[in-house]
Amino acid sequence: MTYATDRKRAVGLGSAKEGTHHFWSMQVSSIALALLIPLFVFTFGRILGAPHDEVVAYFSRPFPALVAAGTIAVGFMHFKNGVRVMIEDYTGGLTRTYLIIGTIIFSYAAAATGLYAIARIAL
Repeated sequence: MTYATDRKRAVGLGSAKEGTHHFWSMQVSSIALALLIPLFVFTFGRILGAPHDEVVAYFSRPFPALVAAGTIAVGFMHFKNGVRVMIEDYTGGLTRTYLIIGTIIFSYAAAATGLYAIARIAL
């Protein structure tokens, strides 16, 4: 039997003061992806199956390159935030820390690789 008060049991389990910011960043990125994904599908679908030279020429134009770059950037940041929530909910201790760090590194590396590839094609 424990004689700890309700406040004592709740110490360390309270708000981290980041929930609202995280919620709004996920909502904004969701709305951005809801607009970018159809644009990406229509721009990419038009050139799907074409020879390499035509694809490079198509993505060297500003609009398809910007749509692809925006989709990559927003998509990986949304992925990073979503996986972070999942990791925080289902893991603990050092495992949580290592998984979050690994997810952040993977997300930024994949986004940078995709943006670099688009920039190489477009410029």
